[in-house]
Amino acid sequence: MMKEWATVVSWQQGVALLRCEPKAGCGSCNARSGCGARALNELVPETEHQLQVRIEQPLEPGQRVEVGIAEGSLLRSAMLVYLTPLLGMMLGGSLLQYWLGTDASAALGALLGGGAAFMLARSLAHRLGEQADYQPIVLQIGLPPTALRVQAENSPLL
Repeated sequence: MMKEWATVVSWQQGVALLRCEPKAGCGSCNARSGCGARALNELVPETEHQLQVRIEQPLEPGQRVEVGIAEGSLLRSAMLVYLTPLLGMMLGGSLLQYWLGTDASAALGALLGGGAAFMLARSLAHRLGEQADYQPIVLQIGLPPTALRVQAENSPLL
């Protein structure tokens, strides 16, 4: 199970809108100079991601929740998004190269095959996204921000 903490933005009628903060990278390995993930994080500005999760328990804005998704679902989704267009490009390029025998036809076939496979992946991803296995679930719920009160050691109770 892949887990991540998120902050509740709003909760209405059993649907919570959550904000997930991006991580700047793992920071735990020694391959900082040759790490591709670190290089991508420096290129792309950090943005916040929002997602909607069905949960019947009322939540307050600012409350922290832990959400999770099954690793198998995440891996299948990544394979669908990345491998389908790649296979379409290779298949389209090789088919037009075989039929017409020119490099230009191979390039055109790769573009057409990649585009068609991308559309197929998009359609399949939309269908898979509606299945329960591909939906994030709430694993833990933190206390609401109003539930804790900080008190100095010597101050009187109110």
